[in-house]
Formats: sequence, structure tokens, C-alpha cells
Amino acid sequence: MLVSYACDYRESKGRYYDELESENRTPFQRDRDRIIHSQSFRRLEYKTQVFVNYESDHFRTRLTHSLEVAQISRAISKKLNLDQDLSEALSLAHDIGHPPFGHAGEEALNHVMKKYNGFDHNAQALKILTKLEDPYAEYDGLNLTFETLEGIIKHNGPIKGLGVPKIILDYNKKHDLDLKRYSCLEAQIAALSDDIAYNNHDIDDGMRAGLLKEEDLLHIDLVAKAFAHIDKKYPDLARHKRLHEVRRIIYSAMVDDVISETQKALQELNIQTSEDIRNAKEMIARFSAKILDQVLELKRVLREKVYTHPRVSIMNKKAYKIISELFGFYLDNPDCIPSSIAERYKRKSNKKDQARVICDYIAGMTDRFAIQQHQAVFDLYSLNQSFK
Repeated sequence: MLVSYACDYRESKGRYYDELESENRTPFQRDRDRIIHSQSFRRLEYKTQVFVNYESDHFRTRLTHSLEVAQISRAISKKLNLDQDLSEALSLAHDIGHPPFGHAGEEALNHVMKKYNGFDHNAQALKILTKLEDPYAEYDGLNLTFETLEGIIKHNGPIKGLGVPKIILDYNKKHDLDLKRYSCLEAQIAALSDDIAYNNHDIDDGMRAGLLKEEDLLHIDLVAKAFAHIDKKYPDLARHKRLHEVRRIIYSAMVDDVISETQKALQELNIQTSEDIRNAKEMIARFSAKILDQVLELKRVLREKVYTHPRVSIMNKKAYKIISELFGFYLDNPDCIPSSIAERYKRKSNKKDQARVICDYIAGMTDRFAIQQHQAVFDLYSLNQSFK
């Protein structure tokens, strides 16, 4: 009999607000659907992954990245006999708290919010899903299951010690997400799928942008063997096909490695149930030591050749300036805050909470909307532009 390590939806700890579940969809399927239909998820289409959306129609955005993560996560979860719908929901929501302009935007918001408890995209995801998204008549937020919220917050492991974001602590007081234990295996798989996705597609985007060359990667055994295999099998293959086939091999090797090593860990640690996974003293989902070394080296190369390249760095500096200046402007000129946000702002009685409202507003912007708003505020030749 096949052992199931899946997080069983029939034993879910439920939702913060009680509601009747569907006869036709499991609670985790409904979570996934609520995430997909949210405004915050749609806005990921115009949020930076590495390259700003307008630079090319083919570079990954937060949205396409999330879809790739979901595909990988479902494939691994199916092989490990996990709940694929929960894995997909977690993968689709894992980046939903990111502000515009990728990590540059997050650094800028964290800096301007330093005296107001900072900014953390993981905590922001929780706030979006439990409060800021408000399409329903009976409550704010999407009212996702415990398991989905827990997995989003703890996909990289337990949350404890100093420095836990206030947003997480405040929510946990009313809805205990069991922060000190590990998350379900579906969440751990989603986290590794994130690594697999961005390492591979950033090779593609980096080469497409001309920032990364094949020779930059050939000292990595996994990459070198992939190129050698394809060149031997298809010696005259077109450049774009050759790169695609190479990435297919790397993807498969990483996915197969995670499946094999996670199965090995489940056996070695005598894991029998999903509850055993939460009680474990370490992450169950993992790469082998050999593949992990190569994954880390690939990350190093991408950081050196792509993420810190002058072309990317210049855009990051511009992004930092846009975010910082917008925040300062709205904080000093609250009468210019859009009416849709002004109601929340007026209900706050202290500077810290008012700053958080502005932070939430900017964090929810897309790249292009943030650029438009910055131009409307600071470009003297844009007097005909209106605030949205």
C-alpha cells in the first residue's frame, strides 16, 4: 500500500471564518481558485522578476515565474503522493507579497519603513491574503485554510526568535499558525520548486539579455554535461533550441534529485504521516549534497553576472528612487492619496499606522503604475497626468 504523506483536506484545521465547503471542490482547490481570481495575483503580470516588464515581452515576470513554480511543484507532489492542489496554491501565492521592481522595491520599502517596523514580502503576503484582498461580503481577506496560510508563512521552515514581522505576530494571536513547527511537505516542495524555477529561467533570461554567456556556466558539472549531451545528439541545433534543450535537462535533473532525496529522507526519518513532517527537526524536502553545491554555484554566477550587472543595477537604483520618493511624497502629502486608499488612511490615528497604509498601497503597485505615479508627481512636464 502506498503511504500518503499528503496534507489531507478532510482533516484540515479549517478557515478563520467558518463557511460551508463545496461538494465539488476540495478546500485546497478553492484556496487555489481564490488566489488565482485575486487582484493581487493578476498584478504579478506587471511586477519585476529580474528585468522590468517593459524591457521585453519574453522576460519572466512575477506571474510567469509563479506559474512555472506551480507546474514544477505539482509534478513533484504527484510523484510523492502529496496534495497537488495545495502545492499549486502555495506556489501561486508565494510571491504575492512582493512590491514592484523586485528586490530593489523591497529594499526601498524596508528602508523607508525602518522606523515603522520595516517591510517583509512574506509578511505582506499574509496581510494581502487575510485582509487587503476584500472581494467578499462577509469578511476581509480570502479566508484561506489554515494549511495554505501556514505553508505560505513557513515554507522555508519554522518562524521563531527575534525579528518576526509584526504583521505575522499580530495575525498569529487571533489565528494560531503554529509558527514554531515545520510546515507540511507540500509547502517545502513549493519552496524548492521556486529555487528550481528561477535558477533555470534566469539562465534563459540572462542569456537572452546578453548578460550571461555559456562559458560562464561550463564549470558547473550539471550544466556542462547538459550542453555536451545536446551538442552530441544535435550538433547543428539552432541556438534558441539548444538552450531550451539544455534547460530541460537541468530542470529534470533538479526535479528528479528532489524527488529521490525527499523519498530517502522520508524513509530514513521514518515519516509516516503529515503530522510527523511537522514534528520533524529538519526540512524533509531537499536536494542531494552534490546537486545543492551546484545549485548554490549557479546562484553565485547569476548574482555576479546578471543580478549585479550594471544594466540591472541601474534599473534597481531607479526603482529604489521611485519607491522611496513616492513613499515620502504620500507621507508628507496625505491629501494626494487616492480616494480608494484615503478611507483606510483616515481611520489611522498615529504616524506608524498611517505609514503602513501608504506602504501597503505602494507595495501593491505594478512596475508600470509606480512609474506612472512617480511621473505624475515629480515630472513638471506631466501636468496633464491625473492620479489614479
